[in-house]
Amino acid sequence: MMRHKLAGKLEENLEFYKEWFGRPKMIGAIAPTSNTMAKIMANVVRPQSNLPVLELGPGNGVITRAILERGIAPENLVSVEYCAEFLPGLRRRYPGVNFVHGDAFKIPSIAEDLGIEKFDVAISALPLLTFPLLQRVRFVDRVLDLLEAGRPLVQFSYGPRPPAPSRSKLYVVDHLDTVLRNLPPARIWTYRRPAGKTD
Repeated sequence: MMRHKLAGKLEENLEFYKEWFGRPKMIGAIAPTSNTMAKIMANVVRPQSNLPVLELGPGNGVITRAILERGIAPENLVSVEYCAEFLPGLRRRYPGVNFVHGDAFKIPSIAEDLGIEKFDVAISALPLLTFPLLQRVRFVDRVLDLLEAGRPLVQFSYGPRPPAPSRSKLYVVDHLDTVLRNLPPARIWTYRRPAGKTD
């Protein structure tokens, strides 16, 4: 079992660095997400919910694994990945997960194609700081449209401030945690609709 886990971890890391050397700006990180950060983000998931979970930017699958370990059935996880090169390894390591090759910024049309109206929570590892500010704000707004009232979009970032600043009429943002055991250290943020706003 231990040997199998080590082999899987090595495969994940090799996939990550292969993509990073080819397209570092698109990957947006200098090292894979740490297990510590993945578990903190996945802890927001409610295993008892009947709604599917949305993952954006699974990359090499560290957060995917943490979500599944929270007790989410593979078929109840929708994971959208832009880099097609990651998908064969993801599908091999996590059979049953609904991996979708697509652009997370077009998540409304992806959800419609899948016949999904609402998700319980969205967990994003997208490198938002590499995109224009207006695109980041629109992304948060569109993802929150797909979440059950009061449920969060969880997003990490390497900057000192949230990657999409607070927009009180659209959403509120809170600092969930700072993870020093990550390379580089990262902050985790949650975005929610303000109280009383349902969509």
